[in-house]
Amino acid sequence: MADDKDVLRDVWFGRIPTCFTLNQDEVTEREAEAYYLLLPRVSYLTLVTDKVKKHFLKVMRAEDVEEMWFEYEGTPLKWHYPIGVLFDLHASNSILPWSITVHFKNFPDQDLLHCPSSSVIEAHFMSSIKEADALKHKSQVVNDMQKKDHKQLWMGLQNDKFDQFWAMNRKLMEYPTEEGGFRYIPFRIYQAMSDRPFIQKLFRPVSPEGNAYTLGDLLKEMYPAAITNDGEQKRYQVVIHGIEPLLETPLQWLSEHLSHPDNFLHICVVPTPSD
Repeated sequence: MADDKDVLRDVWFGRIPTCFTLNQDEVTEREAEAYYLLLPRVSYLTLVTDKVKKHFLKVMRAEDVEEMWFEYEGTPLKWHYPIGVLFDLHASNSILPWSITVHFKNFPDQDLLHCPSSSVIEAHFMSSIKEADALKHKSQVVNDMQKKDHKQLWMGLQNDKFDQFWAMNRKLMEYPTEEGGFRYIPFRIYQAMSDRPFIQKLFRPVSPEGNAYTLGDLLKEMYPAAITNDGEQKRYQVVIHGIEPLLETPLQWLSEHLSHPDNFLHICVVPTPSD
């Protein structure tokens, strides 16, 4: 891969200042103070909120505690989406810190998957990596890895170890030079104003003539409303890791450098804030 290590580091160490408050309907023995945390964009909520749980359990009775879940302005937050995706999708134009409400009862089964342990997160994470590798390399890279290599990817994410993760993830980002890129780009496009989970279809990084496709090319085919024509007012922001990349950016480069650790390029399309 074209090694832009500074970009990889900036993506990995992106953080969102967050304020957790306990839902006012929860029964507590004394007032629960808010808890502040810098959340890693590339991780998952249920993987990095043990401190939040411990903080609020101090004021609760054991019989009032069920599975912890999170909500932002009435929307339950899907833990199996990366934290950065949740923020960009639901709160990208809000004032920091991000204000998340914590619940310990009335789990919304219709909206959220249960997450009883970190092994559930690990299984979800590894299935995403395998799906991405099937798209990129017909599963050849993942299949050539040993179980300890898979574990290294997971432990790198779980323990926030950039070098440990990328020593192994680098293999998933390589491709034969003559092919000019991956077989297909693993991507998901999320829409803030839609009940549809996300858009995911097959899309190659290079045209049959050998030209590199761009982010704009992908959007024109998958979500044309996100493209602003000349003279039109901009209706949407296209956000990846909290930034709006240029539409001329090659898709292959974005996939190599701005994918989440699950090896998918997560793209959020959100309405442009009104003044």
